[in-house]
Amino acid sequence: MLPDFRLETYFSRWEFIARYNLAGSDMESMSIQELLALAEPDDRDAWNSLRLGYTETFGSPALRQAIAATYRTIDGSHVLAFAGAQEGIFCAMHALLTSSDHAVVLVPNYQSLEEIPLSICAVSGVPLHLDRAPTLDLDELEAVLRPNTRLIAMNFPHNPTGKVIDRATFDAVISLAAERDLYVFSDEVYRGLEHDHSRTLPAAADCYARALSLGVMSKAYGLPGLRIGWVACQDAAVLRRMERMKHYVSICNSAPSEVLATIALRAERTILDRNRALVSDNLNHVRTFMARHADRFTWDDPDGGCIAFPRYLGAEGVDEFCRSAVEDSGVLLLPNSVYQSRLAPVAFDRFRIGFGRRNLPEALAQLDAHLATRPQ
Repeated sequence: MLPDFRLETYFSRWEFIARYNLAGSDMESMSIQELLALAEPDDRDAWNSLRLGYTETFGSPALRQAIAATYRTIDGSHVLAFAGAQEGIFCAMHALLTSSDHAVVLVPNYQSLEEIPLSICAVSGVPLHLDRAPTLDLDELEAVLRPNTRLIAMNFPHNPTGKVIDRATFDAVISLAAERDLYVFSDEVYRGLEHDHSRTLPAAADCYARALSLGVMSKAYGLPGLRIGWVACQDAAVLRRMERMKHYVSICNSAPSEVLATIALRAERTILDRNRALVSDNLNHVRTFMARHADRFTWDDPDGGCIAFPRYLGAEGVDEFCRSAVEDSGVLLLPNSVYQSRLAPVAFDRFRIGFGRRNLPEALAQLDAHLATRPQ
């Protein structure tokens, strides 16, 4: 049985009642009207004439082609669309792993990348090092591999730290997997939000036939309400196994969401340029805030995405800090406890902060006021 999803349980309690969500991991969203304003005439016609029937399990051809266009070597036949990224993770792990296998995941992580494999087979964790280089130690990764290892799961830009490994390390992970004929599951939901464009890694599915690249409309695109995600993979047999698994979950996606996601993907440059500009502005606000409270926080710039994992130095501890922030001042942050792992230690004094929303300056001002009421 899967354990409680700590992050989602925490959000279930606070996300829609906290006045300021400084824990959000997605970009500022937009209205349907704003999104439709970006539509080409044929996409607008598709929206206006849409019939609300079932959709293809793999996703509509138009959606799959729009997704494929965001990759270098992938075509529409290499894409399986899902009702969000979470479903893609669930189906991929069940399609790839059996009870006799072994998987490797990075720690800390988005909990389902750890717990779903753990519900199936043996799993080892490899730590991401936040305070030293290299962030991912290749010797540590190779040391945990076993004769029955079948899968390496990674996530860059990383949740919750915003770290991005360098290209040489990425290539080494792909080479290590290829040498051993392993699958690579690459969670790339923040790809496109790198703060330095030169740090953008290639999509794993473009580089290796046994790699699966996970994408979603929720994070970099800021459209979580569409509930559209996907896996891109050159291995047709893997996609078919995942499709069979999807038959037991959502069966197919929402037809309106598929059309709207297609519009957004075709307007990718406009949306991502807008979101990168917002991230850049908001990062400056966060840096200023953290510098103003250097006695309480240790800040390290993330490499990508719209989240970071700073250290809290206050005497009461990070859990109490996050509790008081939301209960007393309506500011939601994510304490490190939601990122604890069964596989490897996670720093006890960190918390996740999100900086993808337009009201971030107002939220930081509220957190300023909260800190003024707290003992140092």
